[in-house]
Amino acid sequence: MKNTLKFALAICCASLSFTASAQTTQPDSTLKAAKLDTARYDSLMMHLANGDKTGKWPVKNAPYPKPGAILPFYRVIAYYGNMYSKNMGVLGQYEPSVMRDKLKAEVKNWEAADPEIPVKPALHYICVTAQADAGSNGLHNLRMPFSQIDKVIEMAKPLNALVFLDIQVGYSTVQKELPLLEKYLKMPNVHFGIDPEFSMKEGSVPGKRIGTFDANDINFVSKYLSKLCDKYNLPPKIFVVHRFTKRMVTNYKDIKLDKNIQFVMDMDGWGGPELKKGTYKYYVAGEPVQFTGFKLFYKNDIKKVPNKMMTPKEVLSLKPSPIYIQYQ
Repeated sequence: MKNTLKFALAICCASLSFTASAQTTQPDSTLKAAKLDTARYDSLMMHLANGDKTGKWPVKNAPYPKPGAILPFYRVIAYYGNMYSKNMGVLGQYEPSVMRDKLKAEVKNWEAADPEIPVKPALHYICVTAQADAGSNGLHNLRMPFSQIDKVIEMAKPLNALVFLDIQVGYSTVQKELPLLEKYLKMPNVHFGIDPEFSMKEGSVPGKRIGTFDANDINFVSKYLSKLCDKYNLPPKIFVVHRFTKRMVTNYKDIKLDKNIQFVMDMDGWGGPELKKGTYKYYVAGEPVQFTGFKLFYKNDIKKVPNKMMTPKEVLSLKPSPIYIQYQ
C-alpha cells in the first residue's frame, strides 16, 4: 500500500515548535496507583491467554510492572495515521471531532465484546515517515514538525486518550531518532512505537523491501524509555513494535523485559481474516515476548474475498487475545 504525503512519498504496509501547553499537560489520574494489584494482573493475563495450550501464554518469568501500568488492566483501542495524509490511516482522514466520534464508537464495540477489560482510547501518530526520496538529510525519512505532535496531543484531550508516537526510521536508526522525542515521551500519557518495515539496514529504498530491527534495537528503546520513567517518576510506558514477517524482528528471544516497559508485538499485516490469523499465529503468538496487538484496516482488509474486516469478537477469539488494537 503506497500512501502519499503531498510533499513526499511514504509507504505504509501494515501499514518538530513545541508549545507550552504540551509541556504542562497534566498526568492522567487513571494511570496512578499506589500499589499494583498482582492478583488482578495474573487473572487478566490468564484471561488474555484465552485457553492457549502451547504453554507460551501467559509469558513465563515476565516481571510485574510498576504501579500505574495500563496493561492488562485496560485494552487500548488506537486510531493510527499522519496529519498530512488521508491515505496513511484514519487518524488523518477526518476532522478531529468526527474522528473522535468514530473512535468512541469503536471503544463501545470492544467494551461490549469483552466486558472483563475496560477500554482506553488512543491516537497513534506516525511522527517520522519513511520516504522514497533521500531528502536533505539523506536518511529517507521525514520528521514531522513539533506543531503537529502538539496538535495530536490536543486532539487526544477530549477523550482522555493515550498518544503513541511512531517512527519509520528509513536510513536512520532508533538510536538517533528516539532522543529527539524525549520532551514528549517524558509526558505520562505519551507512549512509543517503531516500525521495522521501514528500517532499511541493507540500504534499500523504503517500500522496495521490508526492513528489519534486531533485539538490540528494541532493547535500546526499552532501556531509554525505562530511564525516562525513573528520571521523571512516570508510570510504565507501552512500547509497540509492528510485525508481519519473521525477518522484521530478529533474535526475539533476546528481547529484554523491564518493569517500566509494557512490550506489545503488533500484528501489522492486512488482508482477509484467514491470512491475518495465520500471520498472527506464526509471527506474534508463535514468538512470544509479553503482550500482543492486532491491526485492522478499514480499507485494505476488505479488498479481497470475503471482503470483510474482522470483528472484535473474531479478534478476541485468537490465542492469546490481543490487548492492543490499532485501526488504520
